[in-house]
Amino acid sequence: MKDFWGKISLIWNDKELRNRVFFVFGMLVVFRFISNIPIPGVDVLKLRALFSSNQFFGLLNIFSGGGLHNLSVVMLGVGPYITSSIIMQLLTMIFPSMKEMYQEEGEAGRRKFAQYSRILSVPLAMLQSFGFLVLLQKQGVLSASLTSLDQVVNVFIITAGSVLLMWLGELINEYGIGNGVSLIIFAGIVSRIPTTISQLFYQFDASQIPLYVMFIVVAIVTIAAVVVITEAERPIPVTYAKRVRGSKVYGGVSTYIPLRLNQAGVIPIIFALSILLFPQMLVNLLSGVNNAVIAKIAEFLSFVLNNQVIYGVAYFLLVMVFTYFYTAVTFDPDQIADNLQKGGAFIPGVRPGNPTSEYIAKITTRLTLFGSVFLGLVAILPLIMRAITGDASLAIGGTALLIVVSVVIELIKQIDAQVAMREY
Repeated sequence: MKDFWGKISLIWNDKELRNRVFFVFGMLVVFRFISNIPIPGVDVLKLRALFSSNQFFGLLNIFSGGGLHNLSVVMLGVGPYITSSIIMQLLTMIFPSMKEMYQEEGEAGRRKFAQYSRILSVPLAMLQSFGFLVLLQKQGVLSASLTSLDQVVNVFIITAGSVLLMWLGELINEYGIGNGVSLIIFAGIVSRIPTTISQLFYQFDASQIPLYVMFIVVAIVTIAAVVVITEAERPIPVTYAKRVRGSKVYGGVSTYIPLRLNQAGVIPIIFALSILLFPQMLVNLLSGVNNAVIAKIAEFLSFVLNNQVIYGVAYFLLVMVFTYFYTAVTFDPDQIADNLQKGGAFIPGVRPGNPTSEYIAKITTRLTLFGSVFLGLVAILPLIMRAITGDASLAIGGTALLIVVSVVIELIKQIDAQVAMREY
């Protein structure tokens, strides 16, 4: 605790660090302000009824940073930018030139890669905003009196809002502390906590005290598990061979390669949600079509998607699959083995080259299995809690919780790095 207050004092007394922290707070205040400005033609009562009865929009609201709940001008949040970043990551597997730009051209290549992601996010934002407006108008949330010109204006407003949030995230990256996009999502999730707590107090029932105690215990255990798994590493020992140059001896030191237990982070959950949300959006669109066959198909899909067991199993399996997929995209054992061999390093007991690559891949596969199972359990935790308690308000949001804990850990690490740099 003394160390904590010492760091707070150091942050407050350091002008540059204090300004960075205040800048982050200022940008988040701007974000929360514009997230409460609704687009024209919204029926507030129908919007609240839709969110209370539809899990689809509740999940989307997480990644919009809370802007979708009000149908604000930033209702898409940083979703288009995240989607474009994922698409760019996938393109590195298809086009070797993209992979070379991202991994081998250094900081200049990564800046160019990020610029392409920003450009791609604009048409994605326009496409997503148009799809949402059509869907919401069929649900009766938007006024039927809106003309085609009004719809076009709304598309441009929502797209501009998404680009504005992307810009705010970039400003936080440059002038603040932490990852701007992650902090915007974090702010949207945390902003809902006071409302949730007030609802729990309003609905308080003395007979449900054991249930509330169980909820608090599960929440603490889950947060602790997320922190442990997020920080867990499997070290692979590495030894550098001794090299004699003139009268000096180089190398001979031992170190290790830290393999994270959860290398994919929250990305597999985002991928899985994208796959699961697409048929739900399709059902919502097809439900308004005046055709008997299409109506039957929409009814069947709606039955399947509303079955919590089927939904939970599909969600869990998709998270596991995408954890392996994203780890394979971002982690290349062959490249690590090649770099070790070029640097004159080796893993004790393992021959350089292909055997080293196979050894690292084997360990990574085992770690990914454990990490994917954990991510899957965290993702379906709200469904498990809802099935046990029978109360949706006591369902711990697994995805939201994972994002919040991951962002807080990363922010603390960056603040510690800034503090350590100034201490030295």
